Amino acid sequence: MTVRTRFPPSPTGMLHIGSARTALFNWLYARKLGGTFILRIEDTDLERSTEDAVQIIFEGMAWLGLDYDEGPYYQTRRFDRYREVIGQMLAAGTAYHCYCSREEIEAMRTTAMARGDKPRYDGRCRQRSGPPPAGIAPVVRFRNPTDGEVVVEDRIHGMVRFANRELDDLIIARSDGSPTYNFTVVVDDMDMAITHVIRGDDHLNNTPRQLNILAALGAPLPVYAHVPMILGPDGKKLSKRHGAVSVMQYRDEGFLPEALLNYLVRMGWAHGDDEIFSIAEMIDKFDIAALNKSAAAVNPDKLLWLNQHYIKTLAPDSVGQRLRRHLADAGVDWSAGPPIAAVVEALRERARTLVEMADACRYFYVEPRAYEDKAARAHLGSDSAPVLADLRERLAAVEPWTREAIHAAVAAVAAQRDLKLGKVAQPLRVALTGGTVSPPIDVTCALIGREGVSGRLDRALVYIRNSLKP
Repeated sequence: MTVRTRFPPSPTGMLHIGSARTALFNWLYARKLGGTFILRIEDTDLERSTEDAVQIIFEGMAWLGLDYDEGPYYQTRRFDRYREVIGQMLAAGTAYHCYCSREEIEAMRTTAMARGDKPRYDGRCRQRSGPPPAGIAPVVRFRNPTDGEVVVEDRIHGMVRFANRELDDLIIARSDGSPTYNFTVVVDDMDMAITHVIRGDDHLNNTPRQLNILAALGAPLPVYAHVPMILGPDGKKLSKRHGAVSVMQYRDEGFLPEALLNYLVRMGWAHGDDEIFSIAEMIDKFDIAALNKSAAAVNPDKLLWLNQHYIKTLAPDSVGQRLRRHLADAGVDWSAGPPIAAVVEALRERARTLVEMADACRYFYVEPRAYEDKAARAHLGSDSAPVLADLRERLAAVEPWTREAIHAAVAAVAAQRDLKLGKVAQPLRVALTGGTVSPPIDVTCALIGREGVSGRLDRALVYIRNSLKP
């Protein structure tokens, strides 16, 4: 048997990280077993589905690297197929027309609740005969079994039993002919030969209805695994009040896809005490049986730790490609400055996100407009002017322009003036970056370049002279 999994998002808004985790689990299972991963767009909610939301799904999947083997399939393009199956079920007697009005349905529910029963449709149209009432567009209901039980053999929750008498006759087509969610999912899973359904446990109560419809159609039954939801740090349902919940928001906040995938895979799945997983390791080690029954809570600090790990360990070119977006967002033109990969190497030990890195590396590409007030008072006073003038002269003559040669020039000025290296490097750092924090001073100079260093030292000397005027 070839494993076939699917990810079926509804294009009604953002791509939630809970949905992304579901996509990841399905993708990993298919990749691990040499199966097929299918993308299906469940866009039958015509009022809320938008093309923009479809594009967000594509963009999020591409950013995460979750490539699909088949699709995208759109449910709105399969309406003829749904009508065909409904016709077959009506002919077979596994579905029937229901002419009950909304008021009648509400009265049924009220009566049932008054008896202490579950509010549901009472099946009065199941055995209806004779001509249909004039002027009423009927819905189509599935003729659910009235006795016995449905057993969901869930790979996470174990055997879950549902009595058929508790399941009413589900509407599978509305009065306008449009199919409903539980019906379209069943037909899609049947037609696409889905073997494994890995989805959120909020769908567990839908499963017995879907199993009954599959059985009525004579279709093979998939294996189900219902994954617990993701909670906020406070143990409540994850929402915007907890911070980022959209995949693309994490991207915009400077997280790497490798870090987010590693973070998501560990929310509900474990492999011993391991924390760091490459994509290849996720595929190799992933197992549905190791998924947890309990809900996982977001841990922002854990994600930041993972993100810093990947910033430090991925190839600088790879990180640099992602950094470009954030430099552009910050209005920084990197085209005339140092190679981005070299900047990544210089800053990767300290930056937790690419947004932090983009902010920290601005001075490599744009001369600071001003000096931090505290830094200028401490390091750009009258005693710094001769030191900076010496540095200006020596650095202008450095050849070749390498870290080693730059370090030797700075050390020579310190020795000449009988100063500790820091007493020379820190005024130079403030002159070049506007502040007191940067990579080692030889790295900072090397990346800014000879011309940039000379120009910024000239500007600092002018600043000192002007600040000394009465």
